[in-house]
Amino acid sequence: MTAHRGSVTKAEQFHKLHDAGPTPLVLVNVWDAASARVVQEAGATAIATSSSAVSWSLGFRDGDHVPWGLAMAALGRVVGATTLPVTADIETGYGRTDDELRATVHAVLDAGAVGINIEDSATEPLTDIDEQSRRIALIRAAADDRGIPLFINARTDTYLSGQFPDTAYVETLRRAESYLRAGADGIFVPGVVDLHVLHELSSRIPAPLNALAGVGDPSPLELHDAGVRRVSIGGNAAKAAYAKVARVAKEILGDGNWAGLAGTRSHDEMDALFAQGPKYSL
Repeated sequence: MTAHRGSVTKAEQFHKLHDAGPTPLVLVNVWDAASARVVQEAGATAIATSSSAVSWSLGFRDGDHVPWGLAMAALGRVVGATTLPVTADIETGYGRTDDELRATVHAVLDAGAVGINIEDSATEPLTDIDEQSRRIALIRAAADDRGIPLFINARTDTYLSGQFPDTAYVETLRRAESYLRAGADGIFVPGVVDLHVLHELSSRIPAPLNALAGVGDPSPLELHDAGVRRVSIGGNAAKAAYAKVARVAKEILGDGNWAGLAGTRSHDEMDALFAQGPKYSL
């Protein structure tokens, strides 16, 4: 199938955003059309989905529980709501067979996204390193089917899972080497924000390193100084939004206090986000 030129251009643009420079690529992860538009309006250079946030918004737990069709439909709405390159968090691929994984990659690309996160752990233990490398190679081949230089961000949960209390650093390097050799473009290591460790990892991994950060963690620029080229916040924006809804609801349902609604966007401001309408069909 011939690639859509717009997707190729966005994919090339997204790759360039990972190049070494004075600042990292910062991704405020979204989960629906409105959050994508708001993040773009705030000055983002690219849009990333959060699998956990998408799952919660659709009524499912995180960790490969949201049905494939719902996940792809949500991605289509995000892509349709922004002019920026979009990278999709596809968890472990929404399917274990080769055909299912290939179908996911094709659906992601057909939706207009130009990057993915693919992880080696949804439940313990981590996927075998050789098997995960084989799956990454399959993803690369599936993207080639569409003629789009998909940015494959290979996530490894060596630190986040706690399965390697004494060998996480060595295991991360082993997996990064294998995943890059299989066709990955970047390595995502959630669960570590220690600047020294990140510096050591970035100096040994010949590809853009992605860190997950939030409240109390080093700033994006501090992470960048440690060698991190991509910083994302995962489901934290969604958790902040839902925490706000919970506070407002408790105040109104409790003593009838409307203070929590102060400073909200106006109805007209929200409608203005979608003045041009969506680019997808329902």
